[in-house]
Amino acid sequence: MRVFIIAEAGVNHNGSIDLAKKLIEIASNSGADAVKFQTFKTKNLAIKNLEKASYQKITTNKKETQFNMLKNLELSKDAHLDLIDYCKKKNIIFMSSPFDHESIELLKNLDIEIFKIPSGEITNLPYLRQIGKLNKKIILSSGMSNMDDVKNALNILVNSGTKKNNIIVLHANTEYPTPMEDVNLKAMVNIGRELDVKVGYSDHTLGIEVDIAAVAMGASCIEKHFTLDSKMKGPDHKASLEPHQLKAMVKAIRNIELALGDGIKKPSKSEMQNIKIVRKSIVAKTKIKKNEIFNEKNITVKRPGEGISPMKWDEVLGTKSIKDYDEDEFI
Repeated sequence: MRVFIIAEAGVNHNGSIDLAKKLIEIASNSGADAVKFQTFKTKNLAIKNLEKASYQKITTNKKETQFNMLKNLELSKDAHLDLIDYCKKKNIIFMSSPFDHESIELLKNLDIEIFKIPSGEITNLPYLRQIGKLNKKIILSSGMSNMDDVKNALNILVNSGTKKNNIIVLHANTEYPTPMEDVNLKAMVNIGRELDVKVGYSDHTLGIEVDIAAVAMGASCIEKHFTLDSKMKGPDHKASLEPHQLKAMVKAIRNIELALGDGIKKPSKSEMQNIKIVRKSIVAKTKIKKNEIFNEKNITVKRPGEGISPMKWDEVLGTKSIKDYDEDEFI
């Protein structure tokens, strides 16, 4: 199974198309499958006097409202077209999360194949219904949710026209950065088991170890924020990977994919050559004469494994030698 890796640029472009293109280059060079942005019209997304989240107050201008912050991070239709074209040149999938009805329509008209639903929209019935009607591939983040929330959202998407096997649910935590004790990675497994749906993990922890663990636990999709520089000003930079970390994460995930294998317990191709060297055989412990009875004093077990297997020890004990043996000779 190949894990679908989304490099989440989000709003880390800070409103600059040039910076957005640099992020696309970084994502492409890392080996990620897709790079994801965010599509929204601020006037449709938030009321004008909305306060910022606590983590946003730390990483951005405290005097600025969330509305004004978001307004500066909007991407126009022309910007979308430019970035989509650049992604094609860099051989990476363009994705974006829509945050309102107008943005859903924009992405639909741009022929976006995969719709990513952010955690904040999981209880937004008309929004979910609008996306469900598109019958596209959907990746649904489930931060701040319980199992009923996820189940209800899935039912809305499926009843609106999307096939369940075209949906992946990402376990997530929306605190930036997420404390390790709040990750609850086992919940990802429970979502898949209880709701019979493909699962993955959208990560906001610092570092890459939780993403690697998620893949080992069965994640089919990993989403991770990244930035040019985690010290840049902006709401999400601090909880984002820098380019070398993103590359390391992708490499680690690809290695884990290989290491998981097919689950059948059997000797691997690479270790077959070691079986005879490392395993053991029944050999003469001392010189043994013809017709002498094999016993624990005159036979023993030593490498290599080219003779009779020690698993036949009980069958050999008590039988007669049919020839003379020197010490260490295979029986």
